[in-house]
Amino acid sequence: MTSALETVGLTHRYGRRTALSDCTIDVPAGRVVGLVGPNGAGKSTLLQLACGLLAPTTGEIRVLGERPASGSPRVGFVAQDTPVYAGLTVAEHLRMGAHLNPSWDAPLAERRVAQVGLDRTQKAGKLSGGQRAQLALTVAAAKRPDLLLLDEPVAALDPLARRGFLQGLMEFTAEQGVSVVMSSHLVADLERVCDYLIVLCESRVRVAGDVEELIATHHRLVGPRRDPADLGGGRAVVEASHTDVQSTLIVRSTAPIDDPSWQVDRLDLEDIVLAYMSEAAAGRVRVLEGQR
Repeated sequence: MTSALETVGLTHRYGRRTALSDCTIDVPAGRVVGLVGPNGAGKSTLLQLACGLLAPTTGEIRVLGERPASGSPRVGFVAQDTPVYAGLTVAEHLRMGAHLNPSWDAPLAERRVAQVGLDRTQKAGKLSGGQRAQLALTVAAAKRPDLLLLDEPVAALDPLARRGFLQGLMEFTAEQGVSVVMSSHLVADLERVCDYLIVLCESRVRVAGDVEELIATHHRLVGPRRDPADLGGGRAVVEASHTDVQSTLIVRSTAPIDDPSWQVDRLDLEDIVLAYMSEAAAGRVRVLEGQR
């Protein structure tokens, strides 16, 4: 099966600033992908490269097996501010979508508008943040894309509006079988809807993989203080902290942890994301201190 999104050594620079560096990922089709990382990590840049709004500085990117092209009917994109036209009504947005997109699914658009309770005569500028997000998702979904890219679509929404948006997203993906890549700071929301995770920090991919596999292979170890290098093969230390007598390690392990001196705890998705983000931040501090 063709990958939904595949990159090899993908790099993008804005002048002298590197926004994305040596990014290599292979996202299977048919997955709902969570793209997470701090501000400035490169999430928006990756999504804009994927929808053809930016060109790589170096490296390769393929979307559904093809080079990205702006305006592709196979890709739907909802940018950070869930862009809609304030002066147009909901109905006018649907008519514009039908005019611009040969694959437009009018019944789907009308059904979603009714499901989320949008007034067809209401101008978008008078809608709430949650309603605007639902309208933007409706317009993107009614293109009938094979890949839907969502850049922080729920960042400005209250919890109730976020829940409504995510419920609509889950219903749409289940019905249409579309691949989704959604960036967000809200890991708890991603955990509800995503089955694949990419963590970006400092413009680089720190980890990418199936959510169930990541949760199964990451552990917190607590035990007497020791050198993390003594853990042995098949275990990679993601994050380490120590007191005078105790070590606490976050590890990714493909081998059983059978040392009885360790207390072994499972992690949830947020624990895993925070461990990779913390280690990336600590690495930046070490680099800056080394430059003094």
